[in-house]
Amino acid sequence: MSDRADGTTHDLSGAKRRIVERLKRADTVTAPELAAEFGLTDTAIRQHLEALEAAQLVQRTTAAHSGRGRPPTHWSLTPAASALFADRHADLSVELLTSIRTALGDEALDKVVRTRAERQLASYQGVLDGAATITEKVQRLATLRSAEGYLAEAVAADDHVELVEHHCPIQNAADHCGGLCSAELDLFQKALGPEVHVAREQHLLDGGQRCAYRITLR
Repeated sequence: MSDRADGTTHDLSGAKRRIVERLKRADTVTAPELAAEFGLTDTAIRQHLEALEAAQLVQRTTAAHSGRGRPPTHWSLTPAASALFADRHADLSVELLTSIRTALGDEALDKVVRTRAERQLASYQGVLDGAATITEKVQRLATLRSAEGYLAEAVAADDHVELVEHHCPIQNAADHCGGLCSAELDLFQKALGPEVHVAREQHLLDGGQRCAYRITLR
């Protein structure tokens, strides 16, 4: 199985998985240290490290030279390697939403969703204000949404602009709290201003391939 940064450490070969897990527990480690710890030759360890480096999972740094000989090379994980380790933030979001609803009721949950939307609106307006046209506003909004993980784009047509989101990073949470999607539709309407009408034409939660919003001048 190929080494990659979009699965788990179990997707790596045995030695590479052990190296990655060892580096996760340390700031930096040298190849000779790894070789001694794993009972492998320096050459074998370096081959594994170089393969992991090619996969952008590890990186090397050279210590400042002091005295004779070559300065030691230290190895550490790259930020991309984080994807190899368990990440339960989506599960945690669902658990928190469920706990709020159970402990405080639907009204409290709605208030939490509204507060989140209000914070987003203030942030968006700071970027959208000053845009010369609706098309430019939607383009700026798409950039903001892409930075949040929605893989968004603005598509201009003759009589409207479409905001298309090809991915939903909060889909698990939205499955358990429909108010998140309703709040987003209202958020777009307020952020883009009263001179436009925003209508959702595709919806992931309704079986669509993506979420798409048609934005037209009133």
